[in-house]
Amino acid sequence: MECLIGIQFKDFVLVAADMTTANSIMVMKNDEQKIHKMSDKLVMAVSGESGDTTQFCEFIGKNLQLYKMRNGYELSPKAAAWLTRRNLANYLRSRTPYFVNLLMAGYDDITGPELYFIDYLASCIKVPYAAHGYGGFFSISILDRYHKYDSTEEEAYMLMKKCVREIHKRLIVNLPNFKVQKISKDGIEELEPITAKTLVLEEH
Repeated sequence: MECLIGIQFKDFVLVAADMTTANSIMVMKNDEQKIHKMSDKLVMAVSGESGDTTQFCEFIGKNLQLYKMRNGYELSPKAAAWLTRRNLANYLRSRTPYFVNLLMAGYDDITGPELYFIDYLASCIKVPYAAHGYGGFFSISILDRYHKYDSTEEEAYMLMKKCVREIHKRLIVNLPNFKVQKISKDGIEELEPITAKTLVLEEH
C-alpha cells in the first residue's frame, strides 16, 4: 500500500515517498520519513516491513560511511546500488531476509544523475523513472507519456504532482502526504511536500 516514485532528468533526480504508516486497516502516522540520506548526494527511498526498512537503511548507510572513512572518498550511486543489491541478495538466501523495496537516487560528478530500482528479490536496474507500490500502477503510465529528459525543476515538480493527483484520485487506500526531494550537483534539496490539501486548493 506504500508508494515510492523516482524520476531522473538531465541535471537532477526527483524522489517522492508517501508518509503513511499503516497496519492492516489502521493508520499509525502520516509523517513517516521513508527517504533516507545515505551521503551528500545519495538518498534511498524505502518501503516494506517497518522493522526491516529501518534496520536495512541503517545497515547500508553505516557501511557506506565506513567505506568513506577507510578509503577517503564516497561510493558512486552505481557502486552504492550494487552494494545494496548484493547485501539484499545475501540476506535473501539466509534465514533472515529483508522484505524491502528501494529506489536509490544520486548524483555522480562524472556520469550525472542516476536512479536505480531495487526490489525485495534483489533485482537492480538503472531506470529513467520508477515506482513501487500500488501507486505505481497509475503513475508509470503518466511518466511514460509525459517524462522529458530535459525538463526544468518546475516542470519536473508538476509531473510529480500529476502522478500524486492520480494516486489520490484512483487508489482506494488513503495516502495524503508525499515527501519530495531533489538530488543534483549541489546535493540534496528538500522540496515542498505534495499533500491532498494543497492539490485540492490548486484545483479550486
